[in-house]
Amino acid sequence: MDHSKLKPYVMILPVVLLMGVFIYSLLNTLIQSFGILPAAGLNKWTLSYYQAVLSRGDLFPSLQLSLYYSLVSSILAVILGVLMSALAVSSGFTRKKLFQIFKVPIIVPHLVAALLILNLFSQSGIISRVLYQLNWVQSPQQFPSVLFDSHALGIILAYLWKEVPFVILMVVTIMEKIDGSIGEAAVNLGASKFKTFYSITLPLCLPTIYTSFLLVFAYSFGAFEIPFLLGMTSPKALPVLAYVEFTYPDLSHRPYAMALNGIMVVLSVMLTYIYYRIFKKGQKAKAGEDYQ
Repeated sequence: MDHSKLKPYVMILPVVLLMGVFIYSLLNTLIQSFGILPAAGLNKWTLSYYQAVLSRGDLFPSLQLSLYYSLVSSILAVILGVLMSALAVSSGFTRKKLFQIFKVPIIVPHLVAALLILNLFSQSGIISRVLYQLNWVQSPQQFPSVLFDSHALGIILAYLWKEVPFVILMVVTIMEKIDGSIGEAAVNLGASKFKTFYSITLPLCLPTIYTSFLLVFAYSFGAFEIPFLLGMTSPKALPVLAYVEFTYPDLSHRPYAMALNGIMVVLSVMLTYIYYRIFKKGQKAKAGEDYQ
């Protein structure tokens, strides 16, 4: 038997298994959201759980909060990530071993990131105590509260710490190749570095930038750890609301949590489709400009 023919299938097997687990979990979530949970004695298809969830008074404030911090953190992460990528490439920092430090926040769990922000920015945290020792504040309690507030600053800070390095590692690989070939040719022809970056490098990086934004937005919208630890008590973020319902002691209550998850899935698909349409429209408009 020629084992070399099996090698490609073996290599993609982990991905296939992960996709299989993801699809199974998604289908199981949707099935339970319609009231099918034999372990709890529920065997009748119904929309009552969706109706109950949609009629909740805290649903739309939770949805608004989740969309707010997800959009703000993702937009800021992309802007900062692209600017830092350009700076790292132009300065040659990407070729130094110290550049690997950007990988650290990515491998650190979100739970640890939340605890880091909590220890740094709380009124009893490291920064407030340092400022107190420097006599910049009369007491640690005078340090501005950026956690558990209505602006979700703590959540946004935590996601930025995680997402900016991810965007950098996504973008910098493409940017290095452009800057090393086409960019140098443009500079030799008299274009300024800013003009080269804005007119050549940035447009060629846009597909990667769009993908980075979509990935960080999807994760920040669906994750619950950071909003759970750093968010307000009310309104709760939508993933936190689903988590609270999921941990309800009565198993027959589980479909309410799954209905919330189902709503998040539908919203994620809708936002992804809208984002895709905007991206494709922008590509067509850009292609038309280039043709003219």
